[in-house]
Order: sequence, then C-alpha cells, then structure tokens
Amino acid sequence: MSELERINTWLNQMVWGPYMLLLLLGVGIFFTVKLHFFPVVHFGTWWKKTALSFRKASGSHDKGAVSPFRAMVTALAGSIGTGNIVGVANAIALGGAGAVFWMWIAALFGMSTVMAENVLGVKYRVRRNGRYIGGPMYYIEKGLHCKWLAVVFALFCTLAAFGMGNMTQANSVSGALANSFGIMPAVSGIILAALVGIIIFGGIERITALTEKLVPFMAVVYTLAVMAVLAVNVRAIPAAFGEIFMQAFDCRAAAGGLMGYGMARAVKYGISRGVFSNEAGLGSSPIVHSSADTDDPYEQGMWGIFQVFIDTMVLCTLMALCILTAKADKTGLDGVAMSMYSFESVLGYAGNLFLSLSIVLFAFATLVSWSYYGEKSFEYLTGGRWIPLYRGLYAALSLVGCLTSLSLVWDISDTLNGLMAIPNLAAILLLSSHVRYDELCPCQMPKNKV
Repeated sequence: MSELERINTWLNQMVWGPYMLLLLLGVGIFFTVKLHFFPVVHFGTWWKKTALSFRKASGSHDKGAVSPFRAMVTALAGSIGTGNIVGVANAIALGGAGAVFWMWIAALFGMSTVMAENVLGVKYRVRRNGRYIGGPMYYIEKGLHCKWLAVVFALFCTLAAFGMGNMTQANSVSGALANSFGIMPAVSGIILAALVGIIIFGGIERITALTEKLVPFMAVVYTLAVMAVLAVNVRAIPAAFGEIFMQAFDCRAAAGGLMGYGMARAVKYGISRGVFSNEAGLGSSPIVHSSADTDDPYEQGMWGIFQVFIDTMVLCTLMALCILTAKADKTGLDGVAMSMYSFESVLGYAGNLFLSLSIVLFAFATLVSWSYYGEKSFEYLTGGRWIPLYRGLYAALSLVGCLTSLSLVWDISDTLNGLMAIPNLAAILLLSSHVRYDELCPCQMPKNKV
C-alpha cells in the first residue's frame, strides 16, 4: 500500500502541479478572449437565456433528450458538493483568505472553458437507442479522430466516478450523519446504497427528475442559512473582502525567506479548489449537457456559464464570507470543522445540524450525478454492454464508501480528476475553431472571427 501511495503522490504532484494550474487558467483565458469576454460583457444575454427563462427550458419535447434546465441542474449537482463546504474551507486553511480571490479568477475564466466544452459536446454528440449521448470521448473521437485518447478519457472518468464521484461522497454522508445524528455508518450505507440504486436504475430521466427538484431547493435553503449568518456578522463583511484582496497579492517573504510564498499558496489552492468545486476543464459536465433537448449548442453553453457562476461566484463566496466574518480561519481548525464553527458561532447547535444535513444533500446529489458521467464513459468503453452491472457496482460501492477510511481513495480520485482534464483540455484547444464568437449570437453581435 505504501508503494501505491508513493506512486500516487508523485503522480498527483505532476498532475496538479504549477503546469496544470497554468494550463487550466491558460485555456480559460484563451476561450475568454476568443469569445470576446462573453460571460462578462454579455452577462445580461446569458442570464436572460438561463435564469430568466428556466420555465421554458424546463420543458423537453424530445423523448430521447432531457430539458436544457434538467441537464444544467444535473451538471450543477455533480459540482455543487462537498467542494462548496469542505473545499472552500481547505482553500482558506491552506492558502489563506487570498485563495478565495483566485477561486474567483478560476471561475471567471472557467465559465468560458465550460461553455466551450458544452458547445463541442452538443455539436459532436450522437444518437444511440433513441437518446442523445456525448461528452469529451465523442468530440475527441469524432473531432480529433483519436480513438485511443477518447478511450483514455473514458477510462479515467469511469474510475473517477467510482472514487471522487461515489465513495468519497458516500463517506462524507456517513460521517456527517454519524457526527451530528449518531447514525451508524452501516445503517447510513445500506440506506444510501438502496436510494442510489433506485435512482440510477431509472436512468437519466429519474436522475434529472431528482436533481431538478433537489438542487434548486437545497441551493435556496443553504443560501438563506448563510445569509442569516452573514446578517449577524454584517459589520465584518468589508474587512473580510479587504482580507481576501490583500492576501491574494501577499508578496511578503515567508520565514525561510521565500518572497511571494503567501501569494503562491493562495494561487495554488485557490485555483485547484476552484476547479475541484466547479469542474471547469475536467470534461464531466458536457457529458450530461450533451443529452439536452436543444438545437443550439451555444445556448446550452450558456447554461454551463450559469452553472459555474452559481457554484463558485455565489455559493463558494458565501461560504468563504461565513468563515472569514466568523473568524473561523483564526481558530486553528481545518476543513469541515472550520465551516462548522462559522455556523455554530451564530446559530448554535442548530448550525451544526444544518451544515451536516447540507453536506448529506450536496454529497448525495453529487453521487447520483456522477453515476451518469461514469455510466456514459463505461458505455463508451464497452459498447453499451454490462450497464446493469455498472449500476449495481456503483450502488454497492456507496455502501463501501460509508464503511471505510478513504484517505488514499480521496488522493487517488484527485489524481484521476487531473488525468481526466489533460485529454479534455487538449481536445477543446485543438477543436477551438468550432467554438466561434460569430456563431454565438449572430443576430445581436458583429460577425468578428477570432
């Protein structure tokens, strides 16, 4: 086991090292410039096409597809998980308050990355057994004509689904239920495995039907609870923003004399935890966005922008402000304990219970959504065979995740996520000519080509 840990540590340092962070940020900057800063300059356009038209987008007329809104909330469910609670706290603990600023930067440019992924996903999707299926494996094969690289992505995505998408999330569920409600992990595991099985054996329709109801509900309730905490600490909000901006560019020397050490850590953990939260560049979200009932790949791309905006710019920011205004980052606590402290300091034990329940719901939504990512990747690898076997194994592993210590699984899953990103980022860069500003809104924008 120690040899496996050593190999994974070496791989993880390579995969999530400075070159990968620069690549993720660089790809986002490239598409942001290519699309003429669309997420910022045309905020009103994509907001109108998404948030202000969700009722229209909720309806699907094609039996082989899900509605654009359902596709978005399922992708959002896959990203809006423990990263919004634990990931933000870890970013602040490891990179200081300045890490929040770099999470914003990652999200700002990540919006264009996700849009490019979704545009390519819809453009290169295929119809099989009356249903739309797509994702990086299809635009790598059909666009780049590189079957082996598509297989590599699908393999990494399948394994990541079992790890980061399943077992680690299940472990978070059992941990939260045990700590706050005294429920035995075995009981949590059996119930969770049964629920997961019921949902995923119903296919994409049942998965999206669940996420369509669960994600908006939990996002609204969670936001209201965070706003209650911030209302009590409202006078500390300006200081929290000041701390974020000052520490984001902290160029003071560390104890060892390394100039800019604080800023380097803020950049590293801000970008990495930002990507962990919103999944921009990993290639996961276009798998479900490709199933949407739409003829306009760019409009579905706008739902991807909305997804990243809500995940990082709204929910992660609110959690960060909770932590900073409650001074939880000064307590010496780490991870979820820091988030718990920020709620308990205002809401008492009720805050602890609420955050535990939030972790359960967020993790469950992520677990169910990632089952679809893994299933479509597994389907690509096997030609559609043995899908019931995959679903049964996926449900069973959620029980295993509840019962075991998963520090190594977390680490390996983190590495697999990074390995997923490499072929996906290469593909969207090489296919960037198929993501064009003049096709985005030709009736409203000048036809300039990049």
